[in-house]
Amino acid sequence: MPGANGYSILFEPVKIGPVTTRNRFFQVPHCTGLGHVRPQAEAAVRAMKAEGGWSVVSTQETEIHPTSDLGPYAEHRLWDKHDIPALRLMTEQVHAKGSLAAIQLAHNGHHAMNHLTRAPALGVTDRPIDVAYPKQARAMDKQDIRDLRRWHRDAALRAKEAGFDIVYVYAGHQMTLPHHFLLPHYNTRSDEYGGSLENRVRLTRELLEDTREVLDGHCAVAFRFAVDQMMGADGMQASEEGRAVVEMLADLPDLWDVNVADWSNDSMTTRFQPEDGYQIPYTDFVKLVTSKPVVGVGRFTSPDLMASLVAKGVLDLIGAARPSIADPFLPKKIEEGRIEDIRECIGCNICVSADNLGVPIRCTQNPTMGEEWRRKWHPEQIAPKQQEEAALVVGSGPAGLECAMQLAKRGYQVTLAEAGEEFGGRVLKESRLKGLSAWKRVADNRLWDLQQRGNVQMFTGSKLGAAEVAELGIPNVFLATGSIWHRDGRGRTSPQPLEIKDMPVFTPDDVMEGNLPPDNGPVLLYDDDQGYIGGVLASHLAAAGRKVVLVTPGAIASAFTDLTLEQHRVQAELLQAGVEIIPLHALQSADATGADLSCVYTSRSRHVDCTSLLMVTSRRRDSALFDELKSDHADSFTTLELIGDAASPGLIADAVFAGHLAARNFERDPAAADADWFRRELISLEDTGGA
Repeated sequence: MPGANGYSILFEPVKIGPVTTRNRFFQVPHCTGLGHVRPQAEAAVRAMKAEGGWSVVSTQETEIHPTSDLGPYAEHRLWDKHDIPALRLMTEQVHAKGSLAAIQLAHNGHHAMNHLTRAPALGVTDRPIDVAYPKQARAMDKQDIRDLRRWHRDAALRAKEAGFDIVYVYAGHQMTLPHHFLLPHYNTRSDEYGGSLENRVRLTRELLEDTREVLDGHCAVAFRFAVDQMMGADGMQASEEGRAVVEMLADLPDLWDVNVADWSNDSMTTRFQPEDGYQIPYTDFVKLVTSKPVVGVGRFTSPDLMASLVAKGVLDLIGAARPSIADPFLPKKIEEGRIEDIRECIGCNICVSADNLGVPIRCTQNPTMGEEWRRKWHPEQIAPKQQEEAALVVGSGPAGLECAMQLAKRGYQVTLAEAGEEFGGRVLKESRLKGLSAWKRVADNRLWDLQQRGNVQMFTGSKLGAAEVAELGIPNVFLATGSIWHRDGRGRTSPQPLEIKDMPVFTPDDVMEGNLPPDNGPVLLYDDDQGYIGGVLASHLAAAGRKVVLVTPGAIASAFTDLTLEQHRVQAELLQAGVEIIPLHALQSADATGADLSCVYTSRSRHVDCTSLLMVTSRRRDSALFDELKSDHADSFTTLELIGDAASPGLIADAVFAGHLAARNFERDPAAADADWFRRELISLEDTGGA
């Protein structure tokens, strides 16, 4: 019971205008990559949050008009009445689980590309749109502003018809017209909508007043506002204009949802901001200014911090996007006193990367995220075992741990064998690198679960050969033996080994084992992987006192991290640490004199002095045990499956998913598994009549 575990304050109801929450847990708007394209999957994601105890469950941003088209990204839409049924799917399922449904209405202005509609971009002023596409927004005239207000009112009415309890006006992340009008960086107008802060607030005030008027007390009106751009004097600051905006509009909305801008600041990774609740220093003033309830965010994972913020009057509601993705049942686990069972968000932003790729959401910690409808997966439930009794999992990296845990939950007798002296595999190793300590949560959560179960045996220091695996007599074997970084330079650019003579060569595996290149001259880190690990290693070595030269065929360092909203921080950190970055060059050869590079476009050569190499290029699957078992002992096993990096090296999230999928598919008819990868949402051929 909530009163028994010290967190009863988190389970008090909160009145938001005409509606009341059942507790203080509020899933703030976040993208899923499902939206209007996959409405049944979208509804299932939100319904799972409601089942898990989030008392308010919000959509992602919802386009109110074709002039705010975010395609190809699958957000929600409320362009006209035809969009109502898809959104009603969500509200009905959320309500069925006892929660309130909130919708974030959005016109994205300078942030809207309008690739689908080809509509002209509307903005506060004439200026290029915010994405790297050669298109400019035109300054809205008075009729455009009147149209925007009408579109917003109509969308609010459609939201009410779709069954939403809370309707947002959205001025955040530097992604919406209300926010663009508020910010001097965008707003250089000289009419009544520009200049003074009172004028720049005018559009937001009008939208709030319009929304209250048309909803007429049937729904609460929320205002999502970024109080600080984290740019210092060059942007809006919480201590100055951010606070002034709250003072001007203090009691106009029914709820204040406050955060920081832009998105890369609001969703900062643990690599650059390890603290939970990191936004509180920017938003803690809001409760002092308004009498209305306040929800705030900051990657909250600690129930003690949550309860403290409520008790101190800093927040009324605990907001979350990423923690609700990592564990949709976080509120229920707190309520039931199962704190150790919480899958804590590691702040890796793999969820964000999916949105930036325009694909359905995924999560390192929660492999069921986005699969609730498509595969009928539940984060806390899994089908019981069938006729088989036991399984052996070899390897305790992310795939092995997840597979073992889910098999144990199904009721099998599970033996987990790890060749090393510690469980965790690459998760444990990578978490020892600079900035990645939170990633250890992936292993910690699964090890805790496994250690509580009586049907699991776990062994370290157990390197098994093929004969030993066969002798164990366990008929179902899952091999999560991982992968090993190539030492010879083969990778994206060169499929063949590079010519290296008389030069010490290191790999990420060496560094993660504590074997660093010597401090006798520059280390050339060749990042042909172009993921996150090259930049992490460069930072790690620089912090250890090494002179690092990072060479990459890519145009920027750690290009992948642009998807996780941290590339600019990666680049800045490396430059500030004295790392020399040489982009657009491939390593050709190296010897005792240094390394020879080649421009990827012109093939012009360049020599770089260095005394050692760190090859971050590609990985070799460690499938030797699987190959030998398949060749010499195949008849001994009912199941023999290679999973995780041993099957296909990728992200930690990919390995966790692979382990989960293997456990779910165990004892399932292979033909059915092949035919039913996941359910697809097919396009309706209904004629909308152009409405």
